[in-house]
Amino acid sequence: MPSITRRDLLGALGAGALVTSRPALPQAPAGRMQSWKLATSRRTGIHDIAPASDGGVWFSGQASGHLGWFDPKTGRTELVALGQGSSPHGVIQGPDKAAWLTDGGQNAIVRVGWPDQKVQVFPLPAGTPYTNLNTAAFDADGDLWFTGQGGYVGKLAVKTGQVSVKEAPRGRGPYGICATPAGEIWWCSLAGSFIAHLDRRTGESTIVEPPTRGQGARRVWSDSKGRIWVSEWNSGNLSMHDPATKAWRAWKLPGDNPRAYAVYVDERDVAWVSEWTHNATYAFDPRTEKFERFAMPRDSANVRQILGRRGEVWLPESGTEHVTVIRTA
Repeated sequence: MPSITRRDLLGALGAGALVTSRPALPQAPAGRMQSWKLATSRRTGIHDIAPASDGGVWFSGQASGHLGWFDPKTGRTELVALGQGSSPHGVIQGPDKAAWLTDGGQNAIVRVGWPDQKVQVFPLPAGTPYTNLNTAAFDADGDLWFTGQGGYVGKLAVKTGQVSVKEAPRGRGPYGICATPAGEIWWCSLAGSFIAHLDRRTGESTIVEPPTRGQGARRVWSDSKGRIWVSEWNSGNLSMHDPATKAWRAWKLPGDNPRAYAVYVDERDVAWVSEWTHNATYAFDPRTEKFERFAMPRDSANVRQILGRRGEVWLPESGTEHVTVIRTA
């Protein structure tokens, strides 16, 4: 976890005219949240989560080297071993209904077929250094793009299985990545404090500078209009960039010294943000520009990523080995 000095914090808050600070609304009704302790014989180090193609929920077991599958109907959990030295970070569902993982331990992309649970490993090109693989997204052509926090951005051409990697602009830091409804790919750099648009033909990245300096862009997600929402770890802002107009807006999360980790935009275009300082998850409605607070039921939940499906927002609690859902419908 990167440290931040008082100077860094003051710098990150310097663009005050662009930031709207609003108090949190009253705590949301507890009945909308439900949590389960993972029923596993060992600690998994749950990191990312993704709705599975069969109604269950996948998660990456970063500490144990597994793809996890959780059944919210029964509370049952299954673990699928990914290979020697595995340490997966991200997991998403592919167009083929399989689970796709970025596996930092194996320096590889891993596909797990579902429900056959067949594991396929796609190593990064020979000679590629340790990339600290982070997260992935599928583009309009069905190809997988991924980030490596060590300073890399890459692509897996799914039809051929060919993996290619490029050094990222400004070196280390590539973290979150997302696809827009049009299938365009955007990523962000935590260490570099910027977001970037990928040219899907060349693999080159065009940097877009957020207005708040040193903000620590950690994760990105697109809404239905192709606007890019950013969780800013250092500044504690939720920000939004509109590629069509080049405009930016930013909103400060409630409370003192907030730390925004994950961001996800649901089917209603409501943005969800996990916040670590006050152990909460917030829903932000851009129509009203108000936050709704969901206090996490356990201390130090450490929600590192958010994903969902219609009517459900799923939260992996890396600090407690729980999974939590917030029902919105």
